[in-house]
Amino acid sequence: MTDSKSSTSSYYERHIFFCLNERKNDEACCARHRAQEAFDHCKQRVKDAGLSGPGQVRVNKAGCLDRCAAGPTAVVYPEGVWYTYLDETDIDEIVESHLRNGKVVERLLTPTHLGR
Repeated sequence: MTDSKSSTSSYYERHIFFCLNERKNDEACCARHRAQEAFDHCKQRVKDAGLSGPGQVRVNKAGCLDRCAAGPTAVVYPEGVWYTYLDETDIDEIVESHLRNGKVVERLLTPTHLGR
């Protein structure tokens, strides 16, 4: 008999996706809010914390996540938790609290009504 956790778990415990989309014509977009720098910082923090790799955390780039009005945004799965962040300090808190310890950072949650 196989362990139910191992047979139903995914390759990574969590994924964090950063919207890096850039829109033309001065439309709101995450790329204009230093999203690439936030992605790079998160990827390095996850690696430095020993959280990267199979069974742990994967930091991913994403195209438009359709939450432009809340930008910049990132989403953590499998929980489906949406974050709006401002700087590296916010990213550090997401890494430490949510990605390492599984505790949602309430103050950074994207308001549910904000879409594109």
